[in-house]
Amino acid sequence: MGAWGPGPLDNDTALDWQDALLRAATPADRAVVIRDALAAATTTGYLDYDLAAEAIVAALVVAASMPGGQALRSSAGLPEEADGIPVAAGTPALALRALDRIVADDSEWRALWSDSPQLYAEALASLREIREPLEAG
Repeated sequence: MGAWGPGPLDNDTALDWQDALLRAATPADRAVVIRDALAAATTTGYLDYDLAAEAIVAALVVAASMPGGQALRSSAGLPEEADGIPVAAGTPALALRALDRIVADDSEWRALWSDSPQLYAEALASLREIREPLEAG
C-alpha cells in the first residue's frame, strides 16, 4: 500500500484514481467515473482498500461541489480541473453510504488505519470534513 498520510489524497491509489477522473473526456464521463467508484464501495463483502481510497476521493469531489464544500478543494489538494463535474441527484447520498461502508468493520481501510489510534483519528477527521457538506446539501 502506498499510503503516507491520513488525508483523502495521501496515497497512490487515490492519486491514480484522481488522474483517471481528470482524463475522462467530458464532465458527464467524469460523473460516471465518480458514481462507479462510490457504487463499488457500497457493495457487500469485505471492502478492499483500493476501492475505499477511490471512493473517498470521489466523495471528496462531490462534497467540494456542494454548498459549503468549496473549502475542501484547496485543503485536500484537489486540482482546479475537478471543478464543473455535474452532481446527479442521489450522488451525495451515495457518497454518504460509501463513507459509512469505508468505516465499517468489514473494511480493509478501517483495519489498516485502526492499527494506529492517532492516525486513525486523523483519517476519520478527514472523512468527517467530507461528510459535512454532503449531509448539509
